[in-house]
Parts: sequence; structure tokens; C-alpha cells
Amino acid sequence: MNLKEILVRLSKGEITVAEAQRDISIFSIKSVGDNLAKIDMGRELRKLTPEVILSEGKASRDVVRIALSVLAKKSVVVISRIKEPDRSVIYSSLKRKGFVIEVGTRSSTILVSKKIMSQVDNTTRPKIGILAAGTSDIGVAEESRLIAKAMGCSSLTSYDVGIAGIHRLFPILKEMISRDVSAIVVVAGMEGALPSVVSSLVDIPVIAVPASSGYGFGSNGVAALGTMLQSCSLGLAVVNIDNGIGAGAFAATISLRRVEK
Repeated sequence: MNLKEILVRLSKGEITVAEAQRDISIFSIKSVGDNLAKIDMGRELRKLTPEVILSEGKASRDVVRIALSVLAKKSVVVISRIKEPDRSVIYSSLKRKGFVIEVGTRSSTILVSKKIMSQVDNTTRPKIGILAAGTSDIGVAEESRLIAKAMGCSSLTSYDVGIAGIHRLFPILKEMISRDVSAIVVVAGMEGALPSVVSSLVDIPVIAVPASSGYGFGSNGVAALGTMLQSCSLGLAVVNIDNGIGAGAFAATISLRRVEK
């Protein structure tokens, strides 16, 4: 029984309010296997975000089992941080079941859906912007794009536009402003200065993502995180190192709430 069926039965008087509340509670959490995972089936209703499976630390067969359990009731699931040895098993297992898989560019994250999700970017579809300072940061930026797409948002992306060649930034910022994006995700490693620059130029919420692509003193994203947290540019929020999923979900939530109003 899904949520719609529960509400229809309640509206027809076939079940009481107390019974509906019980059934909704049962629907909201689904267990997989012998204490393997407990899926929050009501997350999308409460928070607009789909189920995200962290592949890291899990056996590939368990990732597949959890994904199939989600897709039995939902139309999409995101699987993040898939290690190279596990990719072929996860991809082939889900493709054999007829699911559509979109792989992020230079990314270990995938979007799995029951049908091909439209790539059309029209005026009515919520839009966010996504920038990556360097080519090494693209994988994290693609996490943001895929989670935003799973939430029903389109993304205007531009990669390798860091401050080392700041002239590259201005054309895409003009386009993002003209196309009225609701939020901009900015991924940067090394010293992590790009989000502060972007935030100082636009009146759009900016979500900064420190990337672990930097090296030397303050490597693995530490220097970038420090720079972003110390930014004096207002309108800037910061997520954890390499947390493209969190940034994309945050940006998409802003965009979807804006459309509702």
C-alpha cells in the first residue's frame, strides 16, 4: 500500500484517522534484509529530497538490494561514492532490471530512474547554477547536478572557471543572472576563493563546496574550507568538504520553494 491508497481509503471512510496514521507510519520506513538498511520512504514528502545511498563501505550486492527496494516504491534513487571495483556490478545489475542510469561526468555518483528523465530546460522548470573552479572539481559538481535533477530541477553548469583565469567567470555569471537561477553551487579546491568572488557579484544565494583537490599546506580541502568559512561576502553558505550532494539538495530546495510561491 502506498501513501495515495492510504489517503483514498481514509477519504472514503474505509479506515479511521488512527488507522491511517498507523499505516502512514508503516509506509514511512521500510527495512531491507536482516538489519541491512531502513529506508525512509517519506523523505521526499517531507523534504523534497530522494533517497541517497552511500555506496562507500557497502558491498556492491547490498547497494543493489537497497536500490531495488527503493525503486519498488519510488521513481528515482541516487547512489553516491561508488568505488571503481563495484561499478560494473552495480551498473549491470540495475540495467538488467530495466532501469535507466545516468553517470556524472568524472563522478562516482549515479542517478537511477525508472525512465529517461527529461533534459529539456524550459522556463517553468526550477533552475540552479553550478560552477566548478577546476577540472579536478567536476566530480563533486556533478553530484550537485544529479541530486538537483532527481529533485526536478534543471542546472546551468560551467566548469573550469576558477580565479586563475577570472575572465572565464563573467560570461557564465551573466547568463545565470539572465536566466534567473534560484541559487548557485560553487565548487573549489586549493585556496577556495571562487565562492567569495561569485557571492560578491550576484544577489543570488551561493552554496560553497570546498573540494579535496588541493595539495600542499592545507591540502585535501582544508584550506578551501577555511577560506569559505572566513569569507566576508554576504549571502554565502558553506557545506562540508566534497559534499556536492548536500549543496545540490540545498540549492534545489531553494529553487523549488521559490517556484511554490
